[in-house]
Amino acid sequence: MPTVDDVLEQVGEFGWYQKRVFLTLCLTSAALAPIYLGIVFLGFSPPHHCRSPGVSELSQRCGWSPAEELNYTVPGLGAADEAFLRQCMQYEVDWNQSTLGCVDPLASLAANRSHLPLVPCQHGWVYDTPGSSIVTEFDLVCADAWKVDLFQSCVNLGFFLGSLGIGYIADRFGRKLCLLLTSLVMALSGVLTAVSPDYTSMLLFRLLQGMVSKGTWMSGYTLITECVGSGYRRTVAILYQVAFTVGLLGLSWLAYAIPHWRWLQLAVSLPTFFFLLYYWCVPESPRWLLSQKRNTQAIKIMSHIARKNGKSPPADLQILSLEEDGTDKQSPSFIDLFRTPNLRKHTCILMYIWFSCAVVYQGLVMHMGATSRNIYLDFFFSALVELPAAFIILVTIDRAGRIYPLALSSLVAGAACLVMLFISQDQRWLNIAVACLGRMGITIVLQMICLVNAELYPTFIRSLGVMVCSALCDVGGIFTPFMVFRLMEIWQALPLVLFGVLGLSAGGVTLLLPETKGVALPETIQDAENLQRKAKPKENTVYLQVQTRT
Repeated sequence: MPTVDDVLEQVGEFGWYQKRVFLTLCLTSAALAPIYLGIVFLGFSPPHHCRSPGVSELSQRCGWSPAEELNYTVPGLGAADEAFLRQCMQYEVDWNQSTLGCVDPLASLAANRSHLPLVPCQHGWVYDTPGSSIVTEFDLVCADAWKVDLFQSCVNLGFFLGSLGIGYIADRFGRKLCLLLTSLVMALSGVLTAVSPDYTSMLLFRLLQGMVSKGTWMSGYTLITECVGSGYRRTVAILYQVAFTVGLLGLSWLAYAIPHWRWLQLAVSLPTFFFLLYYWCVPESPRWLLSQKRNTQAIKIMSHIARKNGKSPPADLQILSLEEDGTDKQSPSFIDLFRTPNLRKHTCILMYIWFSCAVVYQGLVMHMGATSRNIYLDFFFSALVELPAAFIILVTIDRAGRIYPLALSSLVAGAACLVMLFISQDQRWLNIAVACLGRMGITIVLQMICLVNAELYPTFIRSLGVMVCSALCDVGGIFTPFMVFRLMEIWQALPLVLFGVLGLSAGGVTLLLPETKGVALPETIQDAENLQRKAKPKENTVYLQVQTRT
């Protein structure tokens, strides 16, 4: 009986119809970019100082320039190590008193300014920016600066919570239904975030958006990889993630054109309502339909693909099958991810790679952001580094396979982080170059791990396997903002040590995974278990079949 791959070889592994569906689904990948890394613009913290009543009136009366006003009224100016003083403290002075002069007004109060008492900001802050962010609107600075980290952590927490259920929904009720439901909630929560009246409600809506947005991305990813033949599967998987990079590039220009965070949030959220049109544009996965014993629908979709590709449906299409010995419909279960020895090993290794990838990737983005002089250009050029990563994958994946490039890229990322420890801060461009090399390496890992993850699991638990393993990416993302800045308080380069150790160790354990180049997607647990074996004892076949029935 023919399998899906057999039929696709005859009707087109990546024909006109699959290309149209692929380009349509790429929009969901691009839409994830502002959710995952939009914090760079939504939560940017501009230069700021305490607002002191009476200062603006005194400045106007004396005719001070902005620089003179800051020099006379703000403590800690000119000292690089006193940023906390100039941003979070103010002189305990009544600026409305008439005894203050226009030339060095504090001289009449103390011979040395350092002897004047300082207090935390009492009346809010003045921000040096033409736009707005959640920082400037809700005063998330100084004692409340951690709330920006919490805002970003909530997105990753949402990713994690969503991965616990959305993968199951995609495997139990279908990729297409999951895609439509999560797209609707993602669009609604994005709009609600933009109109949130306070920080708490904004945080809750951001959490909700995180819970469904990863499900939208992963449903689209799984759906398109299951609709093309094995010869093109890795190409569409990589290019689908390139769409994420395109989303990052577009986000930098959109943020430059719309410097106000509420309007920017609306601009990236409202277009996602168009994803509901996928009901008419995107088919259900024929592989998933076959795994659920819905053969008639699968055959109808394969016939439709053949006609759209200008091919005639094969004569043996009516007996399309997954080549399973059992006749019961397979239902996904978390236990299936650990049911056999090889699946257990693969699941644990994949979880660690996802975790290390998240910490290193987000950590390097934060490191680049900390040295940014132009937030828009720096974000744009750092995102450009990800494009060569995709082409490197496409060039090497057919020649060297999946595992060796994946391991090497992780090792390069880890080594780059450790090399940065020995580069002087004065050598700024060398630091940036090495950081970009690390960014490229970890980007290759991030793009390839999705492909490898999907290829190691059978159809009926594929979405569940990818979502559960990638949940460790979300766990890493939850703690990375806090880990990075707390470690920097101990030693500024300490996060780089952590990134280096994670990258090198992840590269080592990657070599324990089986190569999947040129191997058909496993359809059953037995196929997945046999990926690392040349032959399989007969008695194991009976055991596995008993275990997969529910």
